Amino acid sequence: MVQITRRGLLVTAAAGTGLTIAWALWPRQYDNPPALVDDEAVFGAYLRIAANGTVIVSNPHCEMGQGVGTVLAQIVAEELGADWRTIALEPAPPAPVFANTSLASQWAPLLLPPVPALRPDENDILVRRWATMRDFVVTAGDTEVTAYEASYRAAAATARSLLCQAAADRWGAAVEETDTRDGFVVWGNERLRFAELAAEAVDYPVPDPAPLRTTLPGNVRAEPIGDAPPFARLDLPGKVDGSASFAGDIRLPDMVYAAIRQGPLGAVALVSVDRKPAEGITGLIDIVKGSDWVAAVATSWWAADTAVRALRPRFRHIGKRRSGEEVAEQLDKALDGPEKGGGTGYRLIARGAGDAGFAGGKGLAARYAIAAAPHATPETGAVTARFADNRLELWVASQAPQVARRRAAAALGIPVANVQIYPMPAGGSFDRRLDDDLVAAAAVMARDLRRPVQLIRSRQEEAVRDPVRTPVAARVAALTDQQANISALSVKIACPPSAREFAQRLFNDVHGPDAIDATSGEADLMAVAGAMVPYDIPNLAIDHYPVQIDIPTGRWRGNSASYGVFVTESFIDELAGRARREPLSYRVQMLGQNIRLANCLTRVAGLAEWDGGLDNSGQGVACCSWNGAHIAVIASASRASDGAGGGAARGGFQVERLSAVVDAGRIINHDIALQQIEGGMIFGLAMAMGCATGWTGGYPDARTLRDLSLPLLADIPEIRVDFIESQESPAGLGEIGVPAVAPAIANALASATGLRFRQLPLLSGGL
Repeated sequence: MVQITRRGLLVTAAAGTGLTIAWALWPRQYDNPPALVDDEAVFGAYLRIAANGTVIVSNPHCEMGQGVGTVLAQIVAEELGADWRTIALEPAPPAPVFANTSLASQWAPLLLPPVPALRPDENDILVRRWATMRDFVVTAGDTEVTAYEASYRAAAATARSLLCQAAADRWGAAVEETDTRDGFVVWGNERLRFAELAAEAVDYPVPDPAPLRTTLPGNVRAEPIGDAPPFARLDLPGKVDGSASFAGDIRLPDMVYAAIRQGPLGAVALVSVDRKPAEGITGLIDIVKGSDWVAAVATSWWAADTAVRALRPRFRHIGKRRSGEEVAEQLDKALDGPEKGGGTGYRLIARGAGDAGFAGGKGLAARYAIAAAPHATPETGAVTARFADNRLELWVASQAPQVARRRAAAALGIPVANVQIYPMPAGGSFDRRLDDDLVAAAAVMARDLRRPVQLIRSRQEEAVRDPVRTPVAARVAALTDQQANISALSVKIACPPSAREFAQRLFNDVHGPDAIDATSGEADLMAVAGAMVPYDIPNLAIDHYPVQIDIPTGRWRGNSASYGVFVTESFIDELAGRARREPLSYRVQMLGQNIRLANCLTRVAGLAEWDGGLDNSGQGVACCSWNGAHIAVIASASRASDGAGGGAARGGFQVERLSAVVDAGRIINHDIALQQIEGGMIFGLAMAMGCATGWTGGYPDARTLRDLSLPLLADIPEIRVDFIESQESPAGLGEIGVPAVAPAIANALASATGLRFRQLPLLSGGL
C-alpha cells in the first residue's frame, strides 16, 4: 500500500477541482499500480516518458473502435509539446485515479439512494467519493473526453513544466523563457530532447497549479508527416495489418479453448445435459458445468463448439417466455392507462400546464411502435483466463473492468486484489460490453482445469444472451393554435425501466430475471429522456409507463434518443405537413434560445441542397440535441423499385444521400469526429432498415447477422458531414450521429410516397 503524495495528487487530480475538495474525496491509500519499467520517468498515472523519449499515455477506457485513445493522446501531445511520432498508448487497468466521476454523477439515481437532506453539491461530493472508492472506471455515456480532458491536460502541463525547469537549470536560463516543441525543450537556439531531461525532471518541485497553454487542444495543427494526417489514429496500423490483438487472439502456453451454453436470459438453472453425443468428438477435453451454464473444453474452439452443441442442455426458466407479438400487445395496452385496463404512467418531465389543455381541446395524435434492437457487435464475447497460486489473470474487453474483476473474484472466492485484468480492445460494442457474463465462467474453468482457458461465445449464443435495446410503444399528441404553432405536446412512452434494470445487473450483480422483478413498475427517467424535444413549446408532458416484458433489456448506442427522437421528429413533421408548413423552417421558428441547433438546421439546408421538403421531393429533415451535442440531418430516400438489389431493397426503400451538420463544441481530432458521425449515421440507417428482433418462446428470432437487414457496403448512400467550428466545451460524438437518421428517412419517405411510417424498422408492419 502506498501513501498518496502531494506530487501524485497534483499531477493526477483534475484541473479546476479545488485542492481541498480533491484531497477530501481521495482515498488515503490505494493498491500498487502495475510494475513500471526501470528506465521510465513517471509523471503521474496518465503519463510516463521512457529513456528513449517515447511518451507513454495511459488509457483507462475500453477502446471499441471509437478512437478514444488517440484523442486523449493528442490532448497530451498538444499540451506537452511532444512529437506525435514518439507517442505510445498503453491500456490501463482500473484504478481510483481513473474514476469516471462525471458518469457517476449522471448515473447517480441508479447507483446511490437519494439523500434529500443533502444540498446538490453535497450529493455530488458523495457520488464522487463513491466513484473513487469503487474504482468506477466505466466507458459509457460519451464521457471519455468531457470527463477526462482536464486531467490529461493537467498531467501534460505538469510534465512540461518539470521538463522546462530541468532544462532551464542546465542552461542557467529563466524557466519562463523556455518552452516545448516537437519533443524538445527549447530556449532560443538551444534544444534538449525530453529523453535527456525526464529522469531528473521528476525530482523538481511541482508547480501549483501547472500553467496550461492558452490554446486549447484541437485548435493547433502540426504539419503532416508525409501524406499522413497530423494526428493519425494510433490503433489504425495494427487493425489494417492484422497485428492488433483482441481477447480472442491471446495465446498462452498449454491453453485450451471453450464454448459455452447459458440458455436465454431468462434461464436461471441448468437442469440436464446429454454428454454421450459429445464424447466421440475429436479434441474434446472435458465438460464443465456451472449452476446455470455448461461449457465444452477442447484443443480448438471449433471442436469445443461442436461438442457443446451436441450436449443439448436444458434450462429451468422463470418469468413468462413471451413472443414478440405478446410483447407488442403489452406495450400498446399499457398506454391506455389504468382506467382502460392498461398501465400506470409517471409524469417525469413537465413544462407549463403539461397536458392539462388536452381535456377540452382537439389536436393531432399518433401511436408509434419500435422493435427491440440487438447489439449485433462484429466481435462476440471473449475472455482468456489463467489461474495459478490463488491469483487470476483476465484478458477481456470490458466497459466496466472493475465490475468484471469483482464478478470473477466472487466466482472463485478470492480477494478482488488477486484478480489482474488486462484491458483488451473490443471489436465494436455499442454498450454491449457493459453487460459481461462470461468472466465468472472463464475463471471457474481456468481454476478447475488448472490450465489457461479461452472462452469465446458463438454468434447464436451471443444473440440469445443479448440484453437488447428495449422495444417501445409511444403515443404522442399535440395542440396547435390557428397558425399551427404547437401550444402543448404530450409524449407517453411504454417500455421497461431499462436503465434501472441494467444498473441492478451491473452494480449489484443481480441475475437477469431478478433484475426485472426488482425494478418492475419503477419509473425510469433515462427511458424517456430521449423524447425531450429541443423546441420552445410552452406546455410539455412526458410520461413513462413501465411494463414488465420478462425479457432483459440494456443500454444501446443512442439509448433512449434512438427511439425518442424518432417518435418526436416524425410527429413534428406530421404537424408541419398538416399545416402545409415547410418542415425545416417550422422547426427553426420553434427553437427559441437553442441557437446552436438552429445553426445546424440552417447549414444543413445548404449542404443537402434542401428543396423545401415539397410533396414528392423525397427529402426529409430531423434534428436533435443529445449529450451536449447538436445535429441536423436531411435524407434523400424513396421506395425501392421491384427487382432492385442490395440491402436497401431488402429493407423496402433506397436512401440516396444523408447530409448532416453537427455542433459538438471544440473538435479535438477532426478525422475521428468524422468517423464517429459517419459510423453513427450508418448505425441509424441500419436501425431504420431492420436491425431488430422479436421472440418465439423466449428466444430471439434474429440469431445471426444475416437475420438482420443490415446495410451492405453497396447500400451505403453518399454521406455529407459538416462541423460547426466552436469554442464550446467538447461534447461526445459516439451517439449523436444515430437518433436523427431514422426519422429523417421516414420523413423523406412520407414526402416521396405520401405514406407515414410510424414504426421501426420502417417497413416492419402497418402504417
